[in-house]
Amino acid sequence: MTDAWTSQELDRLGTADEIEISPRRPDGSDDPFTTIWVVRVDDGLYVRSWRGPRGRWYRHALSTGTGRIRGAGTERDVAFTRPADPPHEDLDRGYRTKYARFDPSYVEPMTAGPATAATLRLEPR
Repeated sequence: MTDAWTSQELDRLGTADEIEISPRRPDGSDDPFTTIWVVRVDDGLYVRSWRGPRGRWYRHALSTGTGRIRGAGTERDVAFTRPADPPHEDLDRGYRTKYARFDPSYVEPMTAGPATAATLRLEPR
């Protein structure tokens, strides 16, 4: 990627409760923004589809690899990448810690099979 996250963007996005994500559709149009959770591990920002690989935004993000995010005072074009070796343990811990105040029926699925199979890293473009 030609750009990198600034430390301020990583801090803001990594601590934001939610961000909005709009993957590019296969026809080149943009999906409507969808509110999702984001977790930071080291200098990476990761998202998971609560619905696993069936999630619309996830399918479009995987298909086109591009889109836009906004939240925490940041709006940027991004690339969605499937990490070869995602830091699942750190991500699971991140979801459980960051979202501990939420109903466990929302948090636990984010650390289970379908959602972990639908892990994407956000890369700035």
